[in-house]
Amino acid sequence: MSTSIDAVFAALADPTRRAILTMLLEDDMAVTDVAAPFEMSLAAISKHLTILANAGLIAQEKRGRVKWCKLQPDALRATSVWMQGFGQFEPVHLDDFERFLEAQLDPNQREADQGDTAV
Repeated sequence: MSTSIDAVFAALADPTRRAILTMLLEDDMAVTDVAAPFEMSLAAISKHLTILANAGLIAQEKRGRVKWCKLQPDALRATSVWMQGFGQFEPVHLDDFERFLEAQLDPNQREADQGDTAV
């Protein structure tokens, strides 16, 4: 499982590949249509597509003479499940924490501390 997650993160690390995935959210696309908005060669786009396919994020199929790319809907499932494990931790709210500490401190101690800093 970690190998597939590693491949997914490696594929997602590149902004061009993330842009391609965003485009494929809309619909299946021919490789030439995927390449159109980018200022790079068709060979370079093909390399990006191969990385996405190897990570399981897209599938490619030939329809006649045209190669089509299709987003794999379950591709991010294992990665998403792994990442959700980190969502169980609540973010720390420092302002709330500071108010809590102030409420717990002895008011006399706070006045003494403030008097020390007023020097």
